[in-house]
Amino acid sequence: MPSDAPANIRNVALAGHNGAGKTSLAEALLACTGAISRAGRVDDGTATCDFDPEETRRRMSLSLSLAPFRVGDVKVNLIDTPGYADFFGEVRSAFFAAGLAVLVVSAVEGVEAQAVTAWELAAELGLPRMIFVNKLDRERASFDRVLDELVANFGSGIAPLELPLGEEAAFRGIADLLSDEAIVYDASAAPTRGPIPEQLAPREKRVREQLVEGIVVADDALMERYLEGDLPSAGELEKALASGIAAGSVFPVVCGSAATGVGVDRLANLLAELAPSADHAGVPEASGAGQPIQISCDPAGQPLAAVFKTLSDPYVGKISLLRVLSGTIRPDSTLVNPRTHTEERLHVLQLIRGKDTEPLSEAQAGDLIAVPKLSSTATGDTLAPKGTPVIVSFPEPEPAVLSVAIRPKSKGDEDKLMTGLHRLQEEDPSLQVRRVDETHQTLLSGTGETHLAVACEKLHRKFGVEVETEDLLVPYRETITARSQAEGKYKKQTGGHGQFGVADLRVEPLERGQGFEFVDAVVGGAIPKQYIPAVEKGVLEAMSQGGPHGFPVVDVKVTCYDGKYHPVDSSEMSFKMAGALAFKDAVAKAEPVVLEPISRLTVIVPSGMQGDVLGDLNARRGRVQGTDALGGDRQVISALVPTAEIRRYAVDLRALTGGRGRFSADHDHYDTMPPNLVAKLTAHPAG
Repeated sequence: MPSDAPANIRNVALAGHNGAGKTSLAEALLACTGAISRAGRVDDGTATCDFDPEETRRRMSLSLSLAPFRVGDVKVNLIDTPGYADFFGEVRSAFFAAGLAVLVVSAVEGVEAQAVTAWELAAELGLPRMIFVNKLDRERASFDRVLDELVANFGSGIAPLELPLGEEAAFRGIADLLSDEAIVYDASAAPTRGPIPEQLAPREKRVREQLVEGIVVADDALMERYLEGDLPSAGELEKALASGIAAGSVFPVVCGSAATGVGVDRLANLLAELAPSADHAGVPEASGAGQPIQISCDPAGQPLAAVFKTLSDPYVGKISLLRVLSGTIRPDSTLVNPRTHTEERLHVLQLIRGKDTEPLSEAQAGDLIAVPKLSSTATGDTLAPKGTPVIVSFPEPEPAVLSVAIRPKSKGDEDKLMTGLHRLQEEDPSLQVRRVDETHQTLLSGTGETHLAVACEKLHRKFGVEVETEDLLVPYRETITARSQAEGKYKKQTGGHGQFGVADLRVEPLERGQGFEFVDAVVGGAIPKQYIPAVEKGVLEAMSQGGPHGFPVVDVKVTCYDGKYHPVDSSEMSFKMAGALAFKDAVAKAEPVVLEPISRLTVIVPSGMQGDVLGDLNARRGRVQGTDALGGDRQVISALVPTAEIRRYAVDLRALTGGRGRFSADHDHYDTMPPNLVAKLTAHPAG
């Protein structure tokens, strides 16, 4: 297949809330442009972009998917993204590869939480945007209501290019404000152009005048002509509109129905005409040898590519989706990964549409392609020429805010589990795996319950590892608040040599976070020097085994000041046991307390929800450190909250804010746990 020049490439990401119809719209675009013979259905599990078993079973997208199609000489690389909050990291990756974001909004549900979040991210990245109002054929659909919501949420710049003809089941076409024509569709979605219906003409004229005024302000010459009474042609308006879109000052709104096909062909044409071409789209920041580097989308330049997604296929292996940033890449090209310093041979280049692939003879700058079997390259990595260690800035993965403890069902699957988890992390950087030594648990962390459930399902399907989940244990600790001392005596008589050792220990508290200090204050040879390390070892083992409440002991100074030994029966073992016994006895008398981990929580919520979130944090024993205003009518709340109280905060905050709240949490320090809660904790030690 011949390659496309950057000027003929449009990289477009569909984003929006779950259920808005993004995947159905992608399917309709593929069908109306001839990329596929007939449109599949999400509900039937036949959609091109939802091909993983987990997606077909849940009837929703869980990962970004490429779906290229052609409009004349223009290649549109469409990227379908999930709309569920757990998989927002996929939207970040898609926006990295895209030159335009199309926000898909349901005409029934209106502007929902993930649509707002996607819009805010696109604005933060400076990514041009347009909006498709979908499902206008559905009951309770209202274009006017949604348009009002768009203006209320996203402010100035919202510019409707179309008005619907008919409502709900009677929706049959659109009024094209640029060409001043009506486009009516028959039952087979075939369009027919004609004049604007009389009943709609006054409104269409008014809205068109507003649209033209909003477009011409971006072009001084056009504005001057317009003020003199010279109305621009549809072609001139489109050209000025494309400039406004690229500059992020105009956000066109178009409408239709993915289910019936009304308006879909029009959207395909607008993407080819209005979306920034690859050579005019924004390029990511890059550096080399610590210095900023300017990337040029030039097919004649040095080859440079970035991996924006990794797929893990149980049969093919690893498939990397690349954005070609510069140069022209051909099969068997060799590039270097600056992160791993390894050479990667790109044996095969592929056009990928859903799960189907076609070979490519080359890929020019600006294109999005698939390359299988890159052994040492992961999502976010850069591939550059040898001797040119360029690193491209890639979005940080979504923070892992919900954890679950996992273990393999079969005892012999520990190695398979870790291999599978590593492969899943390559595919999805939002997943994290860590081992907590204090609780002896392996934690799988992600962005929400569905994210973790899907990861466990993939572990089973792709790598043959079934896992069990268990309650997440909080790593509580113990310390002392007073000084005390105790004698530890270990005496055991058996046939032959016995065991004898006596150690006198004094314990006292240290400042929080100082850990452990051991002092040898024995004089007169009461304990021979060679046995003192054994006493310390016994103390350390006793500390790790737990104090009176069963949790590891920290922040203690231990002084060994006296003891007794026997010239025949004493040994390292006897003094190790004596040290442990003395320590346990002394700690029990030193007013021990339980320490709980405290997390520093940062929550970002709409201003109107601040009161509810603050009240909820107080109920979780949180101490609010401060609040600050953010742009977009949002508030940042900082608080210190016991870690045990926020183990499921990802789920609870989503429910509390309707998916509009976001947070991050990091361990801050340990603090004393209230005695009444200690009693409950020790009654239910699972924590």
